[in-house]
Amino acid sequence: MTIQPGNGAAGNGRYYFMWLYSGLMLCLLILLPSMAMPAATSNLDFTLHKQGGGLSAPTLLIIGGIQGDEPGGFNAASLLVTDYQIDYGNVWVVPNLNFESIVHRSRGLHGDMNRKFLDLAEEDPEYDTVQKIKNIILNSQIDIVLNLHDGSGYYRPRHQDSLRGPHRWGQSLIIDQAELGDARYGNLSETGERVIRRVNQRLLDPEHRYHLKNTRTRNGDREMEKTLTYFAVRNNKAAFGVEASKSLNTEFRAFYHLNVIEAFMQEMGIEYRRDFALDPAHVKQAIEKELYLAMFNKRLFLDMTNARDWLRYVPMTPRQPMQVEASNPLLAVVGSGRHYKVRYGNRGVTNLHPEFMEFDESLKYIPVLVDDRYKLVRPGEKIRVRSKFMVIPQEDYRVNIIGYVHDGVDDEAGVFISHENFMPRFSIDRKARKFRVEVYRGDKFSGMILADFTQQPSVDAGVDLAYYPPQAD
Repeated sequence: MTIQPGNGAAGNGRYYFMWLYSGLMLCLLILLPSMAMPAATSNLDFTLHKQGGGLSAPTLLIIGGIQGDEPGGFNAASLLVTDYQIDYGNVWVVPNLNFESIVHRSRGLHGDMNRKFLDLAEEDPEYDTVQKIKNIILNSQIDIVLNLHDGSGYYRPRHQDSLRGPHRWGQSLIIDQAELGDARYGNLSETGERVIRRVNQRLLDPEHRYHLKNTRTRNGDREMEKTLTYFAVRNNKAAFGVEASKSLNTEFRAFYHLNVIEAFMQEMGIEYRRDFALDPAHVKQAIEKELYLAMFNKRLFLDMTNARDWLRYVPMTPRQPMQVEASNPLLAVVGSGRHYKVRYGNRGVTNLHPEFMEFDESLKYIPVLVDDRYKLVRPGEKIRVRSKFMVIPQEDYRVNIIGYVHDGVDDEAGVFISHENFMPRFSIDRKARKFRVEVYRGDKFSGMILADFTQQPSVDAGVDLAYYPPQAD
């Protein structure tokens, strides 16, 4: 690690230089309005992900996260985006409808969004969000709408105890009325009962049995009249609320949500595949799998898996908005100025402390020898290293490898580096296996890659492992 001001790393005597440099930058940013510090522009708008194809095929719309403190629903919806493939039919997924409330672990920062579908003033902070999701629901292609929730206790048609009875919502499929007339899948009661029979064949415990709950909303239920599902029903769309019990851990809730969703897909003839076995342990693994974050046109790329609490001296530019791309639709960056938080759903991942500098866009590839195999790596990729790697020198560029100790050297290209050459505290992960490799042109940041020393024998070290986020409309 070179001890040079503006090299993009911290350590040894460089702490003094970085303190001085950062202080000067802060003063400059305060004095020059044209260089205002960027706010995170993963702006917490919800995303719509369309899977499958064919206008004539059945289409299922799944909505998660309308209430931000119900992780079973929004985690299940995100797994549909990242781990499912639709072979026939269409599945549209909004995994993060009330994204702002999700990242703040709140039922609703601006009130309960699921009570804003009957009448809403334009001054309401969530007016635009509600109008956008209404327009999606009204799309003529949509056949069935599922709104995913985590509900209290266990719904039972008859009272059993304080946690089990008609006043509870968990482990239920909600309809507003029995029939919709001529709507596609309009016999809500019969469709719901068939789905429940499928789900109840795959229970982990008899206690988790699902029941159909008809709120009979149009008979005068003033609260349910305001909900998303009743908005759909009033517009002749088949809609169901799906409730997993809050008495269960998140992975169990997500497991049951996915069971219900798959039962609906079977009901509609939608063909699908998933990348994991459907049980709570594998659902948990899928939720906690590798997470990637890229910013500034992938010049900045971070692996968020098991990240340290703080990542310091992260290159950022005040001249560009912080457009964030993520491997999971629940991953977001919030904050501005000197402190940014990375959130995954309603969980904190890490904190980013920026180092503001100018960016250079000229770098297209970084030539690297990885375990003696030559690779051209684009900025924003990760290299898997079994033994050693070397960044091949390029004219006009210099390399700073964060955590590598090589005092008195300004450019760390041309040197073979092994895991034991790093100071563990400069890794981005708690296990000290992943390190930043940054490239500069003069004092401008050109891009970075990650060197990952995690032992993964099944991965071919000669294959580039590029970062591609899920696509959203």
